Amino acid sequence: MSAETHRPPVSAYAEPTRPVRAGWIAAFAGVWLGLWMAQLVPVQVLLPLQIAAQHSSEQWLSSLVAYGLVSAVAGAFVVVAYPIVGALSDRTRSRFGRRRPWILGGVLLVAAGLALLGVQTGTVGTVVMWTTTMVGFCMASAALTAVMADRVPADQRGLVSGWISAPNALGILLGMVLVTAVFTTTASGYLALAVCAVVLAVPFLLRLHDVPLSDADAARLGPATVRGILSSIWVDPRRHPDFAWTVASRVLINLSNAIATTMLLYFFTFALGLDDPTGFLVFTTVIYMVVTIVASVGLGKLSDVVGRRRVFVLASGSAQAVAALLLAVAPAQTTAIVGAVLLGLGQGCFFAVDQALATQVLPSAETRGKDVGIMNIALAGPQAFGPLLGAGAVVAFGGFTGLFVASGAAGLLGAAIILRVRSVR
Repeated sequence: MSAETHRPPVSAYAEPTRPVRAGWIAAFAGVWLGLWMAQLVPVQVLLPLQIAAQHSSEQWLSSLVAYGLVSAVAGAFVVVAYPIVGALSDRTRSRFGRRRPWILGGVLLVAAGLALLGVQTGTVGTVVMWTTTMVGFCMASAALTAVMADRVPADQRGLVSGWISAPNALGILLGMVLVTAVFTTTASGYLALAVCAVVLAVPFLLRLHDVPLSDADAARLGPATVRGILSSIWVDPRRHPDFAWTVASRVLINLSNAIATTMLLYFFTFALGLDDPTGFLVFTTVIYMVVTIVASVGLGKLSDVVGRRRVFVLASGSAQAVAALLLAVAPAQTTAIVGAVLLGLGQGCFFAVDQALATQVLPSAETRGKDVGIMNIALAGPQAFGPLLGAGAVVAFGGFTGLFVASGAAGLLGAAIILRVRSVR
C-alpha cells in the first residue's frame, strides 16, 4: 500500500496512540538515510577535499580554517532557519498536510544545492551552495522530526528514534564508499548524493498521511503573520525548564562529537601522518557504523522497555567524551579504532534516546514543528560550527591535543546537564 495502514488522528494536535508499523518505520528511515548522506558526507570528505583543491598543498592550515568558515556561515543560517521553518510548518494549510510540503521542498533544495556545489571552484560559490544545501536539510529534517511527535506514540519513540540514528551511521559509510570508490570526482560525488536524497524520500512522501489543519486547529495558533510567527519562536526557560536543559545538553554533546569528528581527516593526515588517511577514515567509519546501528536500535528499544531516558543520555555523552580524551592522551591508529567503538556506542545511544526524550519535553502540541526546530538547532548547529571551532582549537593550542580535550569536556558537561530534566525519567 502507498499509505499508512492505520487511521491517522482526526485532529492535527491529537496525541498519537496507535503504534506505527514496520513499513512506515522503514520508509521513515529511508528518507533520513538520504538526508544524512547529503549532510554528513560532504562535511567528512567532499568539502575538505574541495576546499583543499582551492588552496596550495603548503597552505593546509589556511585550507582548514577556510573549511571552518564555510561551515560556520552555513551554520548561522541553520540557527535562524530551523525554528522559523518549524513554525511555518505548524501553520501550513494544504491538502497534503502540514509537514509533507516542507519535507518535499527541503529534499529538492538539498538536491539542487549539492548538484550546484559540485561545480564551484571558489570560496564564495562554495559558501552559497553549501548554505543552500543546509537550509534544505533544515526544512526537511524539522518537518520529519515533527512528524515523529505527531504520529508516533511516546512509548515507541525510542525504537523509531533509533531508526533516525542508524541511517546516520549507515549514511556516512555508504556515502563515503559512493564518493571515494564509485563517483570519484567531486562533482559526480555531489550529484550522486543529490540523487540519493530525492530517491530515498519518495517512499515516505507517498506513504505519509499528514493530517491537514482544520479551521479550529489553525485558530489555536494565532495570526500567521511575520510578527506572530517570530514572537511565537521564543520558549521561556523559566516556564519550560526541562525543554531548556534538554537543548543545552544536546548542544554540548553534539558539539563534543562535531569538533572532533569533522577534523578526523586532517588529524589522520597531518598528526598521524598516514599514507592513506582517507582509507583509514573509511575503515574507522565502518567500525563506528556497525556499533552505532546496533546501539541505536537496541538501546533505543531498551529505553522504551525500561521507561527511562536520562541514564542513557548520561552514558552516551560520557562514552563520547572518553573517546575524545583517549585521542588527546594517546594519538595513534590503535587508539582511533578504540575511539570509533566508543563513539559508535555513544552516538548510537544518544541519537536514539535523546531524540525520544526531546519529543517528551515539547511545550505544546500546537507548536511541535517550531519546538523541534529549536531542538534541531542543537543538532545541526554544532555540526555546522564544529569545523570552525575545531580549526580554532588546533590553531590556538598548536595541535590536535587541545581539540580532543575540548571535545571531551563538552561531552562530559552535556551528559551531566541532562540530569536536570525532571519530567522524564
